[in-house]
Amino acid sequence: MQTVDVLVVGAGLAGLRTAHLLARRHLKVMVVDRRRSLSAGIRTTGIFVRRTLDDFDLPDHLLGPGVRDVLLYPPSRRAPIRLTSDRDEYRVADMAAVYEHARHAAESAGAQVLLGVRYVDASMGCVRFAGAEPVKARFIVGADGARSRVARDLGLDVNRRFLVGAELVHPIASGTTTPAFHCVLDPRVAPGYLGWVIDDGRHAHVGVAGYPDAMRAGIRHLLDAFAADAPGRAAPAGPVERRGGPIPVGGVLRRLACPAGLLVGDAAGAVSPLTAGGLDPCFRMSEWAAAVAAGYLRTGDPRMLSRYDGNALRSRFRGRLVLRRVFAGIRSPALAEAAVTMLRGRAGRALAARVLFGDGSFPSVHPQLADPAIDHLRQ
Repeated sequence: MQTVDVLVVGAGLAGLRTAHLLARRHLKVMVVDRRRSLSAGIRTTGIFVRRTLDDFDLPDHLLGPGVRDVLLYPPSRRAPIRLTSDRDEYRVADMAAVYEHARHAAESAGAQVLLGVRYVDASMGCVRFAGAEPVKARFIVGADGARSRVARDLGLDVNRRFLVGAELVHPIASGTTTPAFHCVLDPRVAPGYLGWVIDDGRHAHVGVAGYPDAMRAGIRHLLDAFAADAPGRAAPAGPVERRGGPIPVGGVLRRLACPAGLLVGDAAGAVSPLTAGGLDPCFRMSEWAAAVAAGYLRTGDPRMLSRYDGNALRSRFRGRLVLRRVFAGIRSPALAEAAVTMLRGRAGRALAARVLFGDGSFPSVHPQLADPAIDHLRQ
């Protein structure tokens, strides 16, 4: 039976980045994913915020033009609030290409990436698959999405509060749009969240998300109804792709690690509770997870794992968790119209700009947590 230091389950951005960072630390790393192609089953719009673009090295050619304008619409779609930043706040990535880039980086660092291999279960370090022989893993990283099987097998916390999102993605004619992020607050199509339209200069993304228990007509029907007259949508210039999936919005989970493994990405609840953005948390938690896992595997000291504690981050999400509950309570068009009206004033616009353009979507990991193995050696 093949033995690896770390098995990463899930070849999304969180899994591939964690694998890359662990392989750079000279650990034997294997990544498995049930998809046969990284371009299949994409579940994210691919919106990168300014803070991520400033702090991490992303290939510029995989990113669309900068977006500085956000238009916030009430259910009536009349008189949207326009917020304009003096900097590029968002860029939409070609996520299939981003995944391939991350895969190449992981493999170049020495990680082995296997596609078409489905994780079945793990027990006492033995991991079984459908589509490959079992392996012996010293440590398992669960990067297998919002409803993580790895989390359950390791006895770690699991996500329990979700939005469900879906979008249409299609090519657009070059030069036909002005970069802008159109957000529609309408509980009839997106209860508890938003409908959106944004493009990367080549493809338009038209989507809705909300609480599934309030989507009685079904998310596919609601998406089609929204897309029929979505503001800012350019006409399709080619085939239309559908994407969708669950979005955890309960905040970072409390128990994220044990001696057998840890969780990253959506599996860890690493999504901003208010904006539902998960790409910036993916980068930040992957670095933290890789440092903690490497330190633990080098030293064998279980105290290392205590540093990967969701409670430390949850305490910094209190304000956004409160706003998430407020947002979830907007279930009628009249209430949504009133909410947008409140945002038209100076204080309201400042609050909206802080949420949409601020740096607090996901907290940075404290410098003392950057590499626990170094602290261990100093003691």
